[in-house]
Amino acid sequence: MGIIDIFSEGLDAIADAILPRRARSVRTQAHAPEDIPVSTHQREVQGKHIATLMDYRDRIVEDLIRSLKYDGSGHAAQLCADVLADFLREEIASARSFSAREILLVPVPLHKSRERERGFNQIELVLKRLSQEFHDGTLSKVMPDALSRIRATQQQTHLSRDERIKNVEGAFQVAHNNNVRDVHVFLIDDVTTTGATLVNAAEPLEALGATVSLLALARA
Repeated sequence: MGIIDIFSEGLDAIADAILPRRARSVRTQAHAPEDIPVSTHQREVQGKHIATLMDYRDRIVEDLIRSLKYDGSGHAAQLCADVLADFLREEIASARSFSAREILLVPVPLHKSRERERGFNQIELVLKRLSQEFHDGTLSKVMPDALSRIRATQQQTHLSRDERIKNVEGAFQVAHNNNVRDVHVFLIDDVTTTGATLVNAAEPLEALGATVSLLALARA
């Protein structure tokens, strides 16, 4: 068995440990946004509020996220974009009622090695399918390269809460030439469990003067 085969088996083993034991590649049961059980929720992690739009424990949501994350499904990405747009319109309107700051939508980045392996960043797929008003500055602008993940991190699933926080410390930085001072960033991930990734990804943005709202499509 070659090194590549061993590496691939290791990745499969990790995925099996993380996800319920059924095929990772699935087809979402949702055909339209109204088929998705949206259940927005707010919680506080390390003094920061994280908003989530769906519950991953729901089978429809699980299949939707899997189809997006592992298949790069355009259909799943569009459904997620529709759900996200409804939430963002209200949140952006609220943010602008307090400030005239520029609004940026920023995906949590994958490490380059993970993105090469997968072939895409699933949140970027979602953001690309938002309507034009989210891209042209009418409501916001999408900035997919605002953040970079400068080191690979362990899978979080089997780590304790403290280990998860330590695992992602210092893993992100603001990409060169990105001026985020005095802007309002909506930092978006696909699924959050402890919130450690979102909280740590927000830190370099905040350090450079951005206000950051944390958001995940689903909570596990």
